[in-house]
Amino acid sequence: MARLNVLVVNAGSTSLKLSLVGVDGKATAVESLDAVDGGEVAVVGHRVVHGGDRFLEPVAVDDDVLRELADVTELAPLHNGPALQAIAAARAALPNRPHVAVFDTAFHATLPEATSTYAIPARWRERGLRRFGFHGLSAQWAAELVPVSRLVVCHLGGGCSVTAVRDGRSADTSMGLTPLEGVAMATRSGSVDPGLLLYLLRHGLSVDELEHGLESESGLLGLSERSPSVRELEAALVAGDERARLALTVYVRRIAQAVASMAVSLGGLDALVFTGGVGEHSSWVRRRVCDELAFLGVRLDDEANAGGAAEITGGDSTVQVVVVESREDVVIARAARRLVASTTV
Repeated sequence: MARLNVLVVNAGSTSLKLSLVGVDGKATAVESLDAVDGGEVAVVGHRVVHGGDRFLEPVAVDDDVLRELADVTELAPLHNGPALQAIAAARAALPNRPHVAVFDTAFHATLPEATSTYAIPARWRERGLRRFGFHGLSAQWAAELVPVSRLVVCHLGGGCSVTAVRDGRSADTSMGLTPLEGVAMATRSGSVDPGLLLYLLRHGLSVDELEHGLESESGLLGLSERSPSVRELEAALVAGDERARLALTVYVRRIAQAVASMAVSLGGLDALVFTGGVGEHSSWVRRRVCDELAFLGVRLDDEANAGGAAEITGGDSTVQVVVVESREDVVIARAARRLVASTTV
């Protein structure tokens, strides 16, 4: 084909983002599949959050792959379900183009056993229950842009995770078997005491009610009882809202604790990256997280942080602090283009 543009389909839990990514990494937003000019597209790349044990590399989409992906949908219902719907719609719109699935979990295939293994009975572990990790495409991009030996990536958006990267490879991460584990998020609880869940089940809550509460009514929304938006909660905090204060305090503390935990896995910390919608745009969150990590030698340049600069390291900081624009679309496009090229040589 004359053109090597990749149509990137990124189906999130609440949105569908389409972009046309060229070989130079430049992306053009596409309003809908109906607006796609098939002549401009060489291949379609799909972000799929959970690949399970089976998919550790990008894979050409066919009916067998879709059946296997459907089998792991229950592990990431807010993400894999919409992704499968988006794949079906894109294949119908562009039936003569190759479609490639690229997985958020793949970057974390390098997790060591000490990190990926749950301390549960062997008979449970034999069912494939282990920690997978997510936001791998974002962490991979950040690791390429900030190539230090010991890197921690804070991907903060609707979903939030913190990942330890050792020499470009995932070494630890806050999310686990599902995207529910880890730090508090917009509407997701993050990690809670398993005994709390047992208590609720024993006292009349159904499994569906429990899942909905943890996925859609917790996190910043549950703590503030008003909004899952960091921006709105920051404004409410200025107005003296105590619930907003509690929500943001818990949110920042959990993120900082996760960063410190990742530093343990790395044996130290050379650089800290903030990415994702909140990580890129909330100077307030960056400031508060770094304040909590001052004991690790993390310092910000207040002027650079407030001004939205990429490099926000303070002059006396022993840790580089960087804001990175998340470009999952570039990672997906590259992987899709590479897979198609390898199968047509």
